[in-house]
Amino acid sequence: MTLDLHRLWIFLHVIEQQGFSAAAQKLYMSQPSVSNQVRRLEESLRITLIDRSSARIRPTAEGELLAEYASRVFLLADEAVAAVQQLSGLQTGRLVVGGSTTMGTYLLPDLVAEFRRRHPGIECHVFVGNNSAMTQQLLSGEVGVAVMAGAPGETRLVSEPVLEDRMVLVAPPGHPLDGRGPVTGEMLAGERIVLREPGSQTREVQEQTLAGWGVAAPPHTDAWGPEVLKRCVRVGLGLALISEHAVADELRTGALVALPTQEPTEPRVVSLVRRRDRILSPAENAFVELVREQTGWPDHSAAEASP
Repeated sequence: MTLDLHRLWIFLHVIEQQGFSAAAQKLYMSQPSVSNQVRRLEESLRITLIDRSSARIRPTAEGELLAEYASRVFLLADEAVAAVQQLSGLQTGRLVVGGSTTMGTYLLPDLVAEFRRRHPGIECHVFVGNNSAMTQQLLSGEVGVAVMAGAPGETRLVSEPVLEDRMVLVAPPGHPLDGRGPVTGEMLAGERIVLREPGSQTREVQEQTLAGWGVAAPPHTDAWGPEVLKRCVRVGLGLALISEHAVADELRTGALVALPTQEPTEPRVVSLVRRRDRILSPAENAFVELVREQTGWPDHSAAEASP
């Protein structure tokens, strides 16, 4: 019996994407073509791999087992490529790195720019998403190394702390709480809060911090990503806890104001994350070393002030 690796690859995407349509979009194929390839794989193995009896597809026991082996097969193929690339060093190659939304927006571009200055022959690509999306990208192998807020609890990932980040409470200029001294939980009663979307590590920190201040289940507005969150605060949709690095420009120009709090916010760790069983390519190893060198966040104000 010969196993068609192309069909196996398609089948694995169907399982990971939890549907034929989503897999087709990911693979740039038509949905009927994806369905047909999986069905032909089932016919060649003479087993049913996917339960199609409900609206949401799920693998059979045989399908789960095959998907597990398929993941190992393609991960081994990635490792083979990495091993071959070791011979050519860092003269050529490709680097795909990721970042959770805040880290990917305000930290990762500077790191990638420095990496490109050191290794101009390496083609670099950046993927940014919230912690939930970034975890899936790492597990699927689409991203080799990521810089993320917090430390993902997924056991298949390994993380190491590299930097810290602190949240600040921000408001639009002229807000009634601006200038009234340290803000307490009681003072926030009834205030609308702008929260990041579910799946974001920032959202978890926001809710934990507010709960610690005695502000449970406040009226809130959800905002996808830090840029949208900042805009919501600026136009008066509420107050927000957000990374000090995400609002550095707005605080400097006065577009937003930071409200001192009676209870300080706890710093959160910034982690370098990769899949535990992944053999890193030379480019990925070099990027890891670059991140480990960092003693602080980039000084954007200094860069913008230079001619």
